[in-house]
Amino acid sequence: MTNPREQPAAALRAFDSVRSLRDFVGRPAIRSASVVIGQDLIDRFACVTRDRQWIHVDPERAAAESPYGGTIAHGFLLLSLLSCWQSSCIAFPGAAVVLNYGFDRVRFTAPVRSGARVAACFALDQVAEPRPGEARCAWAVTVRAEESPRPAVHADWRIVVRYEEAGSG
Repeated sequence: MTNPREQPAAALRAFDSVRSLRDFVGRPAIRSASVVIGQDLIDRFACVTRDRQWIHVDPERAAAESPYGGTIAHGFLLLSLLSCWQSSCIAFPGAAVVLNYGFDRVRFTAPVRSGARVAACFALDQVAEPRPGEARCAWAVTVRAEESPRPAVHADWRIVVRYEEAGSG
């Protein structure tokens, strides 16, 4: 099932100025490359975060007891991959820095089973220019496993892009 605000994965979409970002507001979402969320990735994330709940790291128990029939990815694992997905489909040439500014809202709405191929779609909802050459961007992001009837994550993600040329807006 496709969302009308999503487009197929394509070449890198470059935003070289505040103006180019503003001009993209409301356009169809940009689709990232897919990433396989394998059990090894889930296990490594569990080690780093010390979140070793059985539904993530015990395939035998999850197969027997989980309503999902197997292990599932941590919601925070999926959230942590947003930068990876974004860099696979969006570039900011001429930017001095691109910063994660946080989230206004995050919802984990469907499980992602171990082994699933997952991609993200980025729709630019708003751009503010608090200073010349600086863009504060509001991205509506959905993360979806292939073959899943609904997204696994909905996030309102904020990033700041500072372009080297102050007059780039």
